[in-house]
Amino acid sequence: MGPLDGVRIVEFDAIGPVPLCAMLLADMGADIIRIARAGGQSAYEDAGEAILHRSRTAIELNLKDATDRETALSIVAKADILIEGFRPGVMERLGLGPDVCLARAPTLVYGRMTGWGQYGTLSQRAGHDINYIAISGVLAAIGEKGRTPVPPLNIIGDYAGGAMFLAMGILAALVEARRSGKGQIVDAAMTDGVPLLLSLFSALRQGGSWEEERESNLLDGGAPFYRCYTCADGKQVAVGALEPQFFRQLLEGLDLDSASFEQNNRTGWEQMREIFADRFLTKTRDEWAILFADKDACVSPVLTLGEAPDHPHNISRNTFQVQNGFQHPSPAPRFSRTQGVIGEATVSTVADVLARWSERAALSG
Repeated sequence: MGPLDGVRIVEFDAIGPVPLCAMLLADMGADIIRIARAGGQSAYEDAGEAILHRSRTAIELNLKDATDRETALSIVAKADILIEGFRPGVMERLGLGPDVCLARAPTLVYGRMTGWGQYGTLSQRAGHDINYIAISGVLAAIGEKGRTPVPPLNIIGDYAGGAMFLAMGILAALVEARRSGKGQIVDAAMTDGVPLLLSLFSALRQGGSWEEERESNLLDGGAPFYRCYTCADGKQVAVGALEPQFFRQLLEGLDLDSASFEQNNRTGWEQMREIFADRFLTKTRDEWAILFADKDACVSPVLTLGEAPDHPHNISRNTFQVQNGFQHPSPAPRFSRTQGVIGEATVSTVADVLARWSERAALSG
């Protein structure tokens, strides 16, 4: 039983941050009913379904049908939280907007996930992760100097600025609702969340310690002791030797004279990068990993998605689990008493779902 055992959530099927947010909450024990589109259509293949839809029950409803819409409202009436990721106004046009749902469930937390937000000049425009992080300032900071920015997968916008802020927002609102007896709407926008993630860099820029040009700063690949290097086999290592003591061990592992390198003298960074690059080309990635294994030099092998589950540290923490033939990331964070677990993605009938939630409501009441 996870820490959210007993919390009931209705998830309106979506892509991007909504299913990840629901997955995280379900891992922690929340009882989630995922309302999927009628006809069994899904944006994911088998593996995506098994992982991103894990630990919760799906039912199929046609939200444009009055009967199915009423069924959805009857489920919402028994819920603590609702999460949806439609463009602003869609849920209202379906007759499932906040006013209607809160009338059925006055303590409901109504979580809304979008890229641009529920209002603003772009709120009705289409967009994806790359667009949201483009206007938030982070995309311009990622990549090589003199080249176009590199999209960092869809982790920063969809998942960090979206799913994580949605999860935090609805749980905070749930705590407040249980204190006040009143529900509310949570407007989670990626263009709000991402700037908060950039707080450190905003402070550095305004303090004169951050340049806009890529690869010119301490944490964007500009520093020779905080970047990736290619090895003899074409694979890479990641170096993060920021502190002086770690920098000294880095030089020791590279068999370089520490007296010849002034770590924080930026005028020497370009030459230092070239020297380090040449040294890393003398051994394979895994040879460097073995050499630095006993050193606090903050040097790590850059692993592929397929390699990561087999790293000894990940094995020691059971960071990945195999369930029903698919490799899953384990629930996080860890809890000392009420640890989350991975459950299967299941499909149920409306009657069974309503009966289950009615029974739980009676037991808790």
